Amino acid sequence: MQTHTYKLLLNKEPEGGFTVNVPALPGCITYGTTLDEAISHAREAIELYIETLVEDGEPIPDDKETLEYSLILQHDLYSLFHAKRTDTDFRTKGVCFETL
Repeated sequence: MQTHTYKLLLNKEPEGGFTVNVPALPGCITYGTTLDEAISHAREAIELYIETLVEDGEPIPDDKETLEYSLILQHDLYSLFHAKRTDTDFRTKGVCFETL
């Protein structure tokens, strides 16, 4: 039996419940009304995803070599949108204007 490690990204939804994304498995996304239910559904989705990979003879990716880091970025959106800068200015300042 092999052991695989997966990171779960849980996002609290405005209408309630949690969406779960498994980054190591593209498209592996599920939902639960509680944290426990969301994690349980994620476990089931991962198992089904792996089952399909095995059936198709594909390698099984996981997150055991993935490092995790949270970055906190503070900025003033008003000044970013209203500053008279060129696209080059935004690139040199490390700001991606399209994602704001």
